[in-house]
This record gives sequence, C-alpha cells and structure tokens, in this order.
Amino acid sequence: MKLGQRISVVLLLLVSISCSRSQSQTHASEAHPVELELQVSLPFRFVAYGDTRFTDPNDMEASNPAIRRALVQAIADVHPAFISIGGDISYNGYNKGDWKIWDSETQVWRDHKIPVYPALGNHDLHEPQNAALANYFERFPDLKNSRYYSVRAANTLMLVLDSSLTETSGPQGEWLAQKLDSIPSDVDFIFLVLHHPP
Repeated sequence: MKLGQRISVVLLLLVSISCSRSQSQTHASEAHPVELELQVSLPFRFVAYGDTRFTDPNDMEASNPAIRRALVQAIADVHPAFISIGGDISYNGYNKGDWKIWDSETQVWRDHKIPVYPALGNHDLHEPQNAALANYFERFPDLKNSRYYSVRAANTLMLVLDSSLTETSGPQGEWLAQKLDSIPSDVDFIFLVLHHPP
C-alpha cells in the first residue's frame, strides 16, 4: 500500500448496557486516583474508541482526518452516555497544536455534553512529558492530575489504567488490586481500559 493510501485503523464500539440487578514517573503519577461517578439510567449506551491521533489535518500519515471527523460525528449522533478512549488521543502529546485540533474536532461532544473518560497512550506522553501531561489534564480537569482512576456508571465500574506505568505492582497495581478486591455488590460489569496489553 502506498503511503498516501494508508488508512488509520480505529476501534469503535457501541456498547449497550441493559442488565440490572434487582435493586510514570512524574508528579502527576503521584496524584491520588479519583473515583468518578456518572448518573445514568438503565439501559444506557457508551462508546469505546482509541488511537484517534488528533493532529494537523494535512498529516495523512499519522491519521486519516476525514475518517476521524466522520467517527466523531457518528459518535455524537448516537448520543452515548459517555465515551471511553483507550489512549493516543493526540499524535504528539507535547504539541499544543494537536490538542487544538482535538478541541475543534470534538466540540460537538461538548455541545452534546457527552463525558469523555480517557486512558493515557504513548503518543499522549510524547516528550517533554510534563508538557504532554499539562495538555492532557487541561482537557480533563475532573481527573485532578490522576493518571489512573475509576468511573462508576449505574451497574458498571470502569477502571482506567496508565499502561506506561506498571499495572500490577507499585501504586497503580496496589490501587487496582484494592479496587478488584472491593467490587460493590450492585456492579454487574467491570471494564478495564488501558492503551497497551498488560
């Protein structure tokens, strides 16, 4: 395939939840993991998406801007309860221009008040890492500089991990073990979200 014909591959999942029970290495990695809660009614739908690599639309090698925009609009059109992004939101995390493309192209999600819960990917951490994390957390202030966190939505629990850190040991691993050891009895579905395979 010629370079100009390359098409980015993305994962886009629309997930419906209808089951219910009866009744690294920088200062940011030390932030206490936040526990977010989203008020939703059953049934609800959410979207799992990743490797978007928002960047200059003239850069056809890093991602396909036409497909990227079409997917963003398709997601907005189905009105999901939230969007889970499995990393690599930006092509170069340090690049403010890439994040401005994110801001512009995903404005429709903010207009529709669709929450976005991201996991960090390696592109989001492209050096210098402090600048990359500053750009990332500026877009996601609810994370309070936490690189891993949980989201509770009705009968689901989403555990979002930073795969650039050790997942099963150290502070993140201890947090994950504690979360898995104390699953609330009314949780029917647990989702682990991370950029790289553990």
